[in-house]
Amino acid sequence: MQRLQAFKFELMPNSAQQRDMCRFAGARRFVYNKALALQKANYAAGGKFISYVEMANQLPQRKDELPWLRQSPSQTLQQALKDAERAFKNFFEKRAGFPRFKHKGRAESFRFPQGFEIDLGNRRIKLPKLGWVRFRPSRKLLGTAKNITVSHSAGKWFASIQTEREVAPPVPTATTAIGIDLGIARFATFSDGAFLAPLNSFKRHQVRLARYQRRMARKVKFSSHWKKEKAKVQKIHTRIANCRKDFLHKATTAISQNHALVCIEDLQVKNMSKSAQGCQDKPGKNVQAKSGLNRSILDQGWSEFRRQLEYKLQWSGGMLVAVLPQNTSRTCPACAHVSKDNRRTQAPFLCVACGYQNHADVVGAMNVLERGLRLLACGEDVSRAKVARPKRAASVKQEPTEATSTNTMLVTGAVGIPCL
Repeated sequence: MQRLQAFKFELMPNSAQQRDMCRFAGARRFVYNKALALQKANYAAGGKFISYVEMANQLPQRKDELPWLRQSPSQTLQQALKDAERAFKNFFEKRAGFPRFKHKGRAESFRFPQGFEIDLGNRRIKLPKLGWVRFRPSRKLLGTAKNITVSHSAGKWFASIQTEREVAPPVPTATTAIGIDLGIARFATFSDGAFLAPLNSFKRHQVRLARYQRRMARKVKFSSHWKKEKAKVQKIHTRIANCRKDFLHKATTAISQNHALVCIEDLQVKNMSKSAQGCQDKPGKNVQAKSGLNRSILDQGWSEFRRQLEYKLQWSGGMLVAVLPQNTSRTCPACAHVSKDNRRTQAPFLCVACGYQNHADVVGAMNVLERGLRLLACGEDVSRAKVARPKRAASVKQEPTEATSTNTMLVTGAVGIPCL
C-alpha cells in the first residue's frame, strides 16, 4: 500500500533568499485573493463557478498587466489557484466555511509541485528561482518527495516535504481495546482507570502573553517598535502551539501502539466552544465563566487529538470508533440506569439505582468503550443512508447510526440496550 507522509524541516536562507521568499508568498497571496474576488463577483452576477483551468488561462494576461508577477515561479501561482478551487469545493461539499481573503503576515506560504532537488548529504534543497537553500534535517526523510511547501512562522522559514512510499499492509501488534473520555480536569481518562493529566499550554503562557500584548497595544500601529513587539507575541503563540503538538503526538503515538481498538466520543468542539455573549436584545448569562471554559476547551486540542489518532491507528492496523457522547457520564455501567442524579458533582459517580461508585470520567470511558464494542459486535448499520429507527427500550432512546469517515465509525444509542 502507498503511504503519503509529510516531513517538516527548518530552512536557513540567506538575506537575499528571504526577500525572494517574501516576494513569492506575497504574489501567491495576491493571486489567491484575486481569484476569490473574481469568483464572488461572478457569483453575484449569476454566473457559474469558474474552474481552475479557466483561471490558469488568465495568468499570462495577468502577468502582462502586472510585470512583477513574473518574478515569482509560475508553479506557486498555479498552486494558489488550485488552493482557491479546493477551498470552494470544500465549501460546496460542506466540509468548511466560505473561503476568506488572505492577509499579509498570516500563514504565508507557497508550494512547488516539481522542479526541486534535495541533497541530504550537504543538507540543502534546490528550489526554483531560489537556488540551494540550507535546511536542518532533524529526522530521516522516507520515500520519494512529491512536493514541497515553504511556509513562514514566527520569523522562521520551514519546508514541508510530502513523500510517497510503498509499505506493507499494517498488522496490529496490540490486541487490547480502550475507551477514552476527554475532559479538562483530566485530558484523557481511559476505561482501565488510567488517565493523562492536561498540559494546558496556553494557560501556562497566558500571563506572559498578556504582558507582551499590552506592550504591543501601546505602540503606534505598524511602527518599527510595534513590529518588534508583535514578533514577540507571535513567538509566544508559536511556542504554545509547539508544546501542544508535542504533547498530542506523544500521547497519540503511545495509544496507537498499545491498543488495536480505540473508542472515543464524537465531540462537536465548535459547538461546545461557542460564545455565550448573545446580542443586545438577548444578552447571555455567565459570559465570563463561559469564556474561560471555552479557552480551556480549545487549549486541550481535542480535534487534533482525534485527527492524529485516526491516521496513526490506520498506519498501525488499528481502528478508531467514535460514539455519541450523550449521557456517557450519567449511565451506570453496571445496571445501565441513566439519571443526572448519578453524577451530582464533577468527579464522583454514584448510581441511585444499584449503588455503583467510581470516578465519573472512568465511567464515561467505560460507557464509550461499550458503545464502540456494541457497534462492532452487533453489526449496526453505519452508512449515511437513512435507516428505520429501532424500538425504544425503557426510558432510553436509540437512534440510527452514521459514518463520519472511511476510517472513523460513528454509533448512536445508549449503553445497555441489547442488539435488535
